[in-house]
Amino acid sequence: MKKILVLCTGNSCRSIMAEAIINKDFAGKAVAFSAGVNPAGKVNENTKKVLQKYGYWKDSYYSKDISEVLDMDFDLVITVCDNAKESCPSFPKKTKVLHIPFEDPHRKPYSEFEKTFFQIKEKLIQYLKKYI
Repeated sequence: MKKILVLCTGNSCRSIMAEAIINKDFAGKAVAFSAGVNPAGKVNENTKKVLQKYGYWKDSYYSKDISEVLDMDFDLVITVCDNAKESCPSFPKKTKVLHIPFEDPHRKPYSEFEKTFFQIKEKLIQYLKKYI
């Protein structure tokens, strides 16, 4: 099973969505974690609403700092924002790092969160089908 880390700045919107999508759509083939280089400390309410609406939410999802997952071995690290790409730490083993940026829906209407969810879902599934 592939271990994937999704990294962004605040770990409250995009990376949480990506973590949830991977964990549900690739269950049994991959397990995903998410973190932020400067975490917000909470999941954005609209992120949670979107994930609940489409059956992706788990109460175990929370906003966390990259330091909480640095000791884990990952097969793939996906950065979903430019800041995370620039701040991405080095990992002990040769870990593939992929940058797939998405616009941040934070402070935007709920409809932007849904739009971001579907963009992430489409792009991640397209890439991960080849990778996993």
